[in-house]
Amino acid sequence: MSNHAVNKAPDTPPSAMDKFLNLIERAGNKIPDPALLFFWGLIIVWGLSALFSQFQFELIHPVTGTAIEVKNLLTGQSLAEFLAGMVKTFTGFAPLGIVLVAMLGVGVAEASGFINTGLKKMLNVTPAKLLTPMLILVAIVSHTAADAGYVLVIPLGGIIFHAAGRHPLAGIAAAFAGVSGGFSANFIPSGIDPLLAGFTESAAQILDKDYVVNPLSNLMFTGFSSLLVIAVVGT
Repeated sequence: MSNHAVNKAPDTPPSAMDKFLNLIERAGNKIPDPALLFFWGLIIVWGLSALFSQFQFELIHPVTGTAIEVKNLLTGQSLAEFLAGMVKTFTGFAPLGIVLVAMLGVGVAEASGFINTGLKKMLNVTPAKLLTPMLILVAIVSHTAADAGYVLVIPLGGIIFHAAGRHPLAGIAAAFAGVSGGFSANFIPSGIDPLLAGFTESAAQILDKDYVVNPLSNLMFTGFSSLLVIAVVGT
């Protein structure tokens, strides 16, 4: 029996894009837990408030006409107000009510199987030529059910493509592109719409206390964005 050296194919050096993606992956893995990010953000805001409260700024509030001052949040009174008003701060969060009501409806629809069954039916009745655009559309619409897109649509895309005689990885890639690339795009309202409307309303009420933002104000933009994602990913 002769011993021959096994010729191994030389390793292909990573491309510039591979190096860039590896750098992003390593950096992302070092990001701490979101709870710690918020905690350190709170500490930083407290520290900056104590620092900038020592200075005077020539800024005038556009509504009240009074000078804007930085309040030191590390004083005893400020810390007491922070702890005493924690419940009021939580309940006064603008998007909270709309998001809770929306999540109750979505939760019932998801737990009852309505959304999962509907997504599967949409894909089962789709012609083979329209399989990729429909899969992307279903992935986009799945945002209505929170994480259903990642849990259900991505593996389902691989299964459906395999059943249609196409490579399952192509189905997984198309579904992932629709779920991730079209995260804020949708033809129907999702949980992110009232959340963004709440943020916008709070900011707008700095100038106009009676200003109200409709949670459906972005529907036209997100609808056209869905068409753009389908056209780009599906071709």
